[in-house]
Amino acid sequence: MLRILFVLTDLVAPLICGYFLKEHHLLSQRVNDLLIRLNIICINTLLSLLAFWVLPLDSGLLIAPLFGCFLVLFPGLVGYALFARRLRSPLDRGAYMGSAFLSNIGTLGGVCAFILYNEQGFAYAQLIATIQNFLLCIVVFPLAQYYHAQATHAARQTSRLTSLRQMFLSPNQLCILGMAAGLALNAAGVARPAALGTLFESLVHLGAWSAMLPVGFFIDLRTTRRYLPHIHSLTALRFLITPATALALASLLVSDSILRHTILILAFAPTAINAVLSARLYRLNVNLPAASFLVTTAAYLLIIFPLLFFLLR
Repeated sequence: MLRILFVLTDLVAPLICGYFLKEHHLLSQRVNDLLIRLNIICINTLLSLLAFWVLPLDSGLLIAPLFGCFLVLFPGLVGYALFARRLRSPLDRGAYMGSAFLSNIGTLGGVCAFILYNEQGFAYAQLIATIQNFLLCIVVFPLAQYYHAQATHAARQTSRLTSLRQMFLSPNQLCILGMAAGLALNAAGVARPAALGTLFESLVHLGAWSAMLPVGFFIDLRTTRRYLPHIHSLTALRFLITPATALALASLLVSDSILRHTILILAFAPTAINAVLSARLYRLNVNLPAASFLVTTAAYLLIIFPLLFFLLR
């Protein structure tokens, strides 16, 4: 029961801290970027290795990636069919599509899965998040580029070879090597030392702070207020349409209760900060995904996950 406090200490507190540091000019953009890279390259890689070292080697390893594809493609396609097509500006449509495709299943979802299901829940969340990272590169980025070109009537001139190298040979993908190393040790029957279990729990808390504090740095409450009327459909997509469909599919296809419940936790996950970053990278309307990120994250932390905690524990 005390683990519910992790929502405040590991998720809400670093968000508030990051916002406070930015507003009082106590944290620079350079240090904030270093924190992001520390989390992605170092902490996530170690966490993936330790989690996959003890993950049960069963059918869940095959089913989880399928739901990783579903949790990205389904809300994106539904968002386009029902909502995004109505937006007049290509810059708005591109930003909306990024917000529909991408949810915070890696950092926020991973910590919430750990709170309920320890290393096993965290490992499933990271496996599903890896699929989202792959689709971010091959689906979301090209779409963002397309909408920017549509708005400016220009094509982005980039070498295909360079694009492929940046997509698949990036330090940001090191967590995949951590997963592979953990699975190799697991399959070889090497027992994970007990001390590493304690290290894992400490790294989860450190990883939550190094991931959520930089996110708090990006929050802009003044801009968010102006875009609240435009994100009702994204809220419905995140908290009604996607979870209901995911629950129906998981009930039919997944027998492992931990994997099934982890999928449900991730299906409710709010808009990802990567939706904001991709909009900024391709010069789309950054304010729309930023507003969606802030509103859905606040709802998830304060309402959705506490309810899931008491229903699924």
